[in-house]
Amino acid sequence: MGGKSGIVTNEVGVKRFDLQKLLTAASLVLLLVFFMTYGYFARGLDIASFSVNILESAYYIGFLAIGVTFIIITGGIDLSLGTVMMCGALVGGTAFNTWHLPMVVSLILILVTTTLFGLLNGFLVARLKLPPFIATLGTMMIAQGFGATIANVQTQRFPTMADEGGWFKQVFLRTQDGVPVGIIWFLVLFVIAFFLLNKTRFGKYTFAIGSNAEAARLSGINTQRWLFLIYMVSGIFIGFAGILYAATFTTVIPMGGAGLELQGIAAVVIGGTSLSGGSGSLSGTIIGVFIMATLKVGLMAVGIPQQLQTLLIGVVVVLAVMMDIYRQNSANRIKS
Repeated sequence: MGGKSGIVTNEVGVKRFDLQKLLTAASLVLLLVFFMTYGYFARGLDIASFSVNILESAYYIGFLAIGVTFIIITGGIDLSLGTVMMCGALVGGTAFNTWHLPMVVSLILILVTTTLFGLLNGFLVARLKLPPFIATLGTMMIAQGFGATIANVQTQRFPTMADEGGWFKQVFLRTQDGVPVGIIWFLVLFVIAFFLLNKTRFGKYTFAIGSNAEAARLSGINTQRWLFLIYMVSGIFIGFAGILYAATFTTVIPMGGAGLELQGIAAVVIGGTSLSGGSGSLSGTIIGVFIMATLKVGLMAVGIPQQLQTLLIGVVVVLAVMMDIYRQNSANRIKS
């Protein structure tokens, strides 16, 4: 009797989660149609530029979101995403502009910096048992201050395609002919993350920790070790976000980045990953990423002022969290 009940609960949960992804995907399509119709066609703007702008807004948000998906599935959170990304970009920019290191070394330093911050977060959460909210709030401020100090509070400018070292834009963002090679990096890293989450012990333990960390520990899983690795992996993805951010915007401002973490987290929640942990998917996260990018580009296209853009995106985030709470309450009612 109990086994039958468990099967029913699982099937209902799967259907509910699939419905969530279906509705989210439908929302993305509706947003694209709306903004293309009233934002670009109505104003005689180039639809190709609309697509490119969405892609280039999605890259860095996407890498932030992919990394933090692992963390949120464990029931944790990372508030340091944005400032760590900026810190890495500032270190890379300083390495190139001030220390006169080759661009390839500067890009590696971006990845090293963000990975070290991921390890720091993992140490604080897994080893020192600090609540993820508090630990990453502290790391957010540390990264902000560290990046500004390294850069001597000077804005760092990455080279354009025509400058020495500008090759990195053609490798990571787009070629001189406008081919969006950034999407290749995005897809490759998504596939790697998808494999990690769904086909390896790493992903299995990520879900186990999020479902019940104590039960996972009692079953023999070294939860401290795996949490440590999960935050480290997120740090690596933040590094790629930093590289794509530098390639997209060229200018990196000290003490910046605060608030960008909310875009990454919002994309994850919109995609159906539960803030309470134990469930989620990277495919849903990617849909959420493109919803955030479409809103960002589309609202600008229809002439919505910046302050109203922020307000509307905030409303979307609140609605996504409300949907998550409703989903969890519904699941709890089914289980009981």
